Amino acid sequence: MPARVAILQIFSGSHNSKGYMARSSFKQDHDLEKRRAEAARIREKYPDRIPVIVEKAERSDIPNIDKKKYLVPADLTVGQFVYVIRKRIKLSAEKAIFIFVDNVLPPTGAIMSTIYDEKKDEDGFLYVTYSGENTFGLEILA
Repeated sequence: MPARVAILQIFSGSHNSKGYMARSSFKQDHDLEKRRAEAARIREKYPDRIPVIVEKAERSDIPNIDKKKYLVPADLTVGQFVYVIRKRIKLSAEKAIFIFVDNVLPPTGAIMSTIYDEKKDEDGFLYVTYSGENTFGLEILA
């Protein structure tokens, strides 16, 4: 993993009183207009970064991630981003992790800006779900 790969965390996810991630999604916690405004502000301030929301799949037994919102370098590959998620959740090397965009497993060599251009939400964020199992089948984004 190149040392130049840095991801700026910009938002702390909502936690309940026990420190566990709340079950509500980012979309439920923030209305559409606020999300749109924030994504637009982020893209204007950091044009070479992608605003990404990372959430754990609901029934996955994989660890929770400590932050939901990330600014990802546009030229980062999906595989490099998976590595970052794996480190954030402190997942051991022998355990599997899958990420999904729009319920599809993106290719590990795909560039995040390409995935963003194809799959960004109407609010301007790219939503990524991670799981310890391939919960959505084997459909692959080509």
